[in-house]
Amino acid sequence: MCTENDFDEKKVKIEKMKVLIVDDSPAIIEKIAELLEDIKSITQLASCGSYSQALAVLNELKPDVAILDVNLPDRSGIELLKYVKSKSSKTVVIMCTNQGSDHYRQFLTKHGANFFLDKSKDFEKLPSLITSLFY
Repeated sequence: MCTENDFDEKKVKIEKMKVLIVDDSPAIIEKIAELLEDIKSITQLASCGSYSQALAVLNELKPDVAILDVNLPDRSGIELLKYVKSKSSKTVVIMCTNQGSDHYRQFLTKHGANFFLDKSKDFEKLPSLITSLFY
C-alpha cells in the first residue's frame, strides 16, 4: 500500500503525461483506463498485454508512468520493471499484483518499483497517486 508521505518525496514537474498500462487482463486494463480518464494531464495512454508487446511500446512512447502487472504471459513483470528502470530511471513504475504481502512489496521496491498497489484493495487509489506525483 502507498501512503501520502510516499507521494511528497517523489514529485516531479510535468504538464503532459504519457502512461503505459501492461496487464494480461483486458478487463484490468479497461478498469485502469477508466480510473485515469479524468486526469487531464494524461495526454497519451497506451496499453498492452505482454512483456514483448511492452518492449515495443516502451521504446516508442517513453512513458512518464508505467503501471505494470507482476504476472505476464511471456515473461515476468519484474523483468519488465528492471528493463524500464534500465532505460529511464525517471519513469515512475507502479507495480500491481494480487500478492500484497509486505515481503513482496519490499522485493519489488528493491528492484526499482516506485509504488506497489494490491489489486484486491488499492485500485481506487491509482488516480490520486498519479496526480499527486506531478505538479
